[in-house]
Amino acid sequence: MQFPYVIDTFFLLFAAVLIILMAPGFAMLEAGLVRSKNVVTVLTGNVLLYAITSFVFVLWGFNLMFGGNGFFLDGITMTDYSIYAFAFFQMAFVSKTVSIMSGGLSERVRLVPFMLFAIVMAGFIYPLVGGWIWNGGFLSGMHDLAGSTVIHSVGGWAVLAAIMILGPRQGKYDKNGAIRPMPASSIPLVTLGALLLWIGWFGFNGGSNFKISTPELADTVSLIILNTNTAGIAGAIAATLFLYARYRTLDVTMILNGALGGLVAITAGADVVGLWEPIVIGAIGGLLVVLAIPMFDRFKIDDPVGAISVHLVNGIWGTLAVALFSDAFTFWAQLKGVLVVGAFVFPVTWVLFALIKRFVGIRPNAESEYNGLDIQECGIESYPDFVKSKV
Repeated sequence: MQFPYVIDTFFLLFAAVLIILMAPGFAMLEAGLVRSKNVVTVLTGNVLLYAITSFVFVLWGFNLMFGGNGFFLDGITMTDYSIYAFAFFQMAFVSKTVSIMSGGLSERVRLVPFMLFAIVMAGFIYPLVGGWIWNGGFLSGMHDLAGSTVIHSVGGWAVLAAIMILGPRQGKYDKNGAIRPMPASSIPLVTLGALLLWIGWFGFNGGSNFKISTPELADTVSLIILNTNTAGIAGAIAATLFLYARYRTLDVTMILNGALGGLVAITAGADVVGLWEPIVIGAIGGLLVVLAIPMFDRFKIDDPVGAISVHLVNGIWGTLAVALFSDAFTFWAQLKGVLVVGAFVFPVTWVLFALIKRFVGIRPNAESEYNGLDIQECGIESYPDFVKSKV
């Protein structure tokens, strides 16, 4: 009895560390995709998001999600592995939901008001959705292994609502509606960030099996991780083929987003499909990203990092793909989960951002946005020896 307990506890701790590795992944990806005048603000936001959301979740969000009493894990027990390891693993997830938003809102959101929303997300919105699906709630009939809906769609619905409240960055669209490119500050950072996220996904999905202490469990974890990687590869290849066929160029940022789209898409069902299904799921995920990013731009939904296309579009696709590629789950159960979560997260986020905008103020003034947020928000610049972009 002691051996499985120790092994499964260690497995959860190790998986949680891999998930936390996604925090620098998000930070590097977003810092590379924004302009140099906003890099420090993006990095500071990611650090604060990890710290604040983790604190709130351990303080009371975990209890709300898993049926405890009050604060600090009170009333929750585990027998198969340490409750502390399980809480640490679940804590590692929570900041990712708001990190999805961080990139999509970058370059025109103030840090302190955004952190106010992060508290609500980590303390109420995310735990409620997680409890509905992962803790025997009224959506427990759907299958969502590691959060195509609970993590990615929640973050995606929230960032869509927030972007619609905030509006686009200055100069992103001209008076005729034409799209003005805003070049990334560092493609190497984008690449590093995306690859860190890819590595972290093995803990994200594999760890969501919770146990590895028998040969059967070890096989399941191995299948999940293999399928996760396969979907990411398929997403990258599909995006590459489409880009080359359509534009005769290979944009590494879009290829990486294609890989991330494939990874999001397989997150719901990596444990219930075979070896060929992740190729199809991931490839469709990669194609959806490269099609959705320009589509949202045409609607003037300004998403600097493609967060909506990667996380919301593929969160929905991945959740529905479970029913399409596994006979064990019904399409209605999966679709119901998608619709209910969207109907909850989107309007709640809309109202909260509208209230914050009205009573606190969430967007910097025009001058600060033009000059870059780093000086106003953080007091330092990321690249002081270089000329800042005035785009």
